Amino acid sequence: MIRRDSLYRRLLSWLMLPMVALGGLMLFQAWLDARQTADRAFDRLLEASTLAIAEQVQWQDGRLWLDLPPAALEMLATDAEERVFYAIYDDRGHFVTGNADLPGVDAPVAENRDTTDALFYQDIRWHDLALRLGVRRTHIEDWRQRERFEIRVAHTREGRQQLAEQLLRGNLMYIFGMALLAAITLFIAIRSALAPLTRLRRAIRARDPRTLSPLELPLPRELAELRETLNELLARMRRVRANQERFIGDASHQLRTPLAGLSARAELALRQDDPAQWHQALSAMHETSARTSRLAMQLLSLTRLDNPEYQPELATLDLGDLARRLVKRYWSDCHRQAIDLGAELPATQVMVSGLDWQLEEAVTNLVDNSRRYGATRITVRVSAAPPQLEVEDDGPGIPATKQLLMLRPFHRHSEDPDGSGLGLTIVDGIARSHGARLGLADGKAGQGLRVTLTFPEGDPA
Repeated sequence: MIRRDSLYRRLLSWLMLPMVALGGLMLFQAWLDARQTADRAFDRLLEASTLAIAEQVQWQDGRLWLDLPPAALEMLATDAEERVFYAIYDDRGHFVTGNADLPGVDAPVAENRDTTDALFYQDIRWHDLALRLGVRRTHIEDWRQRERFEIRVAHTREGRQQLAEQLLRGNLMYIFGMALLAAITLFIAIRSALAPLTRLRRAIRARDPRTLSPLELPLPRELAELRETLNELLARMRRVRANQERFIGDASHQLRTPLAGLSARAELALRQDDPAQWHQALSAMHETSARTSRLAMQLLSLTRLDNPEYQPELATLDLGDLARRLVKRYWSDCHRQAIDLGAELPATQVMVSGLDWQLEEAVTNLVDNSRRYGATRITVRVSAAPPQLEVEDDGPGIPATKQLLMLRPFHRHSEDPDGSGLGLTIVDGIARSHGARLGLADGKAGQGLRVTLTFPEGDPA
């Protein structure tokens, strides 16, 4: 089963990843803050304990003496049942009294031994116990004796950890609440942001497949561009369909008469018994079928040229070689009809960008029109400056007032039943597809017709 990608899932993933990372950072920061807050709270208790002990130290009988009240250490006792240790040392570092021989502070702190009433904190490891040590250096407050001493108070970290966990749990509730609110807001925001896309999808799905009218749906700017792109696609499809409908209408109109003629000729021949009449009917049917085939080919060519989506890739070709090849192809047919078909070509190659089969179709239509309308001399001419492909005849020509009308489909200058009125229309379409300019003018001495395709100058693509 192929899992389809989802824009909703993709947006949610890309937005949730930074939120999860931010949530992890907030949790880590909350843990640090809880530890720091617990340390500050218990360090204040350590400070109060050392101060309470310092106030009870006296000088008696030439030595330091301490009557420690229970409240001095009870303030460090919490529900976590920490173990509390204390010790007093004289100015020379000798142990005076206490319930444990606690170590001193590190050397960087020891440099401040002369600091009066200084208080220092340090985390230590003592007898496999993790302790928080508070050290106060002070002296006896007596005008007769100012003996210096040091108070060391330490306690285990159970209370600190318990307080840090309590603070962290409180922060976790706040963080999880904010995360839940952010997630809900994110889901609603993404769904609301993608709602116009859902409306667009439903509008497209609900349309009749035969309907190519533009989409009229209010959308945000980003989706409005998609809507306009879809409308452009629908417009191209409308042009293609109109082109197909026009082709069907033109083909049915133009092919109806010759096909009906073929059917009538065949029916009439079947009623005859004379082989000569059969031969005559078959000859007429052959001519009609040839004209019908030619008409069908011209209709197909015209439809392909009129297709707005048809954009062929042009190639480099030599107009002189093209003209030479076509004259050679149609020379025998023209010679049998006593028509002088020739070519006037330059000494050098004339290179243009084009499609050889389309240009051959254009010259074929021009030569066929000249033959059909009574020309006795047809000249295919190529010139280099500017690149031109020209077909000139000495036939009846077309009056200047009707030359533009001849470019319309099915418009004929005469009532010749063999003509389809598509020849010049196809030539005009081929010229436009090559970026060439089509020109109609009288032939030499004002007789006949000269049709010129002038190509853009410059190096061919």
